[in-house]
Amino acid sequence: QVQLVESGGRLVQAGDSLRLSCVASTRTSRTTRMAWFRQNPGVERQFVASITWASGGTDYADSVKGRFTISRDNARNTVYLQMSSLNPEDTAVYYCAAGTPITVALITAPRAYEYWGQGTQVTVSE
Repeated sequence: QVQLVESGGRLVQAGDSLRLSCVASTRTSRTTRMAWFRQNPGVERQFVASITWASGGTDYADSVKGRFTISRDNARNTVYLQMSSLNPEDTAVYYCAAGTPITVALITAPRAYEYWGQGTQVTVSE
């Protein structure tokens, strides 16, 4: 069993930066990729970014490219999401996920990730 614990979410103003962290209790062959998703009430969970433990290869949603950066610290089993130029549309609960998507198309699909954190709230005010 893999446990994920997110932290770092809080209320910020538009234009601010914020860094989220996700600590994984362990890494396994079923958790080769880490991802961040976000969700608002009544809306499907949305892919934000992902990274692989091994190569550090990354993927981003178009809506965050150039503003968000995902990184990892293998020694600490920790993944980060550095967010800049935040705007109110970035407001959501941000979830960390771990899994091993078997196709490239599944990298952005919530169902491809087996383990999830409890979420951390990010609120961006005008």
